[in-house]
Amino acid sequence: MTDVLRRGRASLAFGFLAQGAAFALLVTRIPAIQDRYGVSDALLPLFLAAVPVLAGIGSVTTEQVVKRIRPSRVLRWSQPAVLLALLGVGVGGDLAVLAVTLAAFGLAVGALDASMNMLGVSLQRAYGRSIMLGFHAVFSLGGIVGASLAWAGAHWKLALWVSYLPAVAVLLPAVLVASRWYVDGRPAPAADGTGGDDGADGGGVVFRALLPLCLVMAFAYIGDSTVSNWSAKYLKDVLGSSEQLATVPYNVYMVTTLVGRAVGDLGVRRFGAVAVVRLGSLTAAAGFAVVAAAPGAWAGMLGFTLLGLGLCVLVPQTFAAAGRLFPGSSDAAIARLNVFNYVGFLVGSPLVGVLGDAWGYRWAMLVPMVLVLVTLVYARSFEARPDRYGGEHERSRTADVGRGSNGL
Repeated sequence: MTDVLRRGRASLAFGFLAQGAAFALLVTRIPAIQDRYGVSDALLPLFLAAVPVLAGIGSVTTEQVVKRIRPSRVLRWSQPAVLLALLGVGVGGDLAVLAVTLAAFGLAVGALDASMNMLGVSLQRAYGRSIMLGFHAVFSLGGIVGASLAWAGAHWKLALWVSYLPAVAVLLPAVLVASRWYVDGRPAPAADGTGGDDGADGGGVVFRALLPLCLVMAFAYIGDSTVSNWSAKYLKDVLGSSEQLATVPYNVYMVTTLVGRAVGDLGVRRFGAVAVVRLGSLTAAAGFAVVAAAPGAWAGMLGFTLLGLGLCVLVPQTFAAAGRLFPGSSDAAIARLNVFNYVGFLVGSPLVGVLGDAWGYRWAMLVPMVLVLVTLVYARSFEARPDRYGGEHERSRTADVGRGSNGL
């Protein structure tokens, strides 16, 4: 294990941390953003839906960009763009500014998420053992830090720009410095777009083979968005908790997500990805079942705790599985798979809202439960494939990783 790889892993982990904090700072201050810009309740869903839609466009665009530019370079410049767009949301003064800054945030987030996971998968390949869950654990930690900063801003009634400016002032130079040690997993593309991974243009990605992983990604984010958007309302309106207690489940969910991801790589190394994904799916389904049947608030919180422990392993392992499935076209596979992150995010919240109004929220919680259980059908897609993973091609890729990302 070379110092280049260790530095690359540490710098990428910091990138995940910064992204988790930035995203949490945005989504947890949505009520303050709405008040600042005077966005009506009818218009707010359009603004919120635009971010994941544009992020999907950014992810698809990244698939084309990395044919000519290293993923590390895409990450190096998309991360500052996300932070500057976040600050723009805080300092703007009218709806036009809000629309532009949220559009910039969405496009940059799509490029950032795709390139970040491309580098994570290539580093995992170079290490020869599971490390993807660790990167996503650091993302969860960043989310907790960002949500805590947002809580402080709301508690002290600070202006948005006062909340955002210190975070951006610290993170922006830090990510630029850390980006010097990002490590790519393939040779640099030539000026004419040739070189790099075999099949890096996506020609080696068969969508029918990738589809099971796309569905798992979407189902996982439907479950995640259900917790983030409906846990507080469910505890207060359905289980009769106080307003203060209703804020606890999402915090518990974030902490258990962090814990599950922190130890998840050890589980993958010992028992394999298929077993971890199956256990995660069953745990998440049990969490939804407990939430749906809970007689009171504390039982409901137990369900949300199980949800954090179960859902946390699915997304990182889905990215890793895509890298194993298409080792010569992993960048293209990850960019396409990442789109279903935003599909799940878009579908999850309105799906539960519509079903909750029609059937009641207890019954609505059973729908994401069933979707998570469908993951069991596709668990074999997470299996290691030595016949497609090994060989001279992969050894040459590992050697290129060890040499680092020259040219940054």
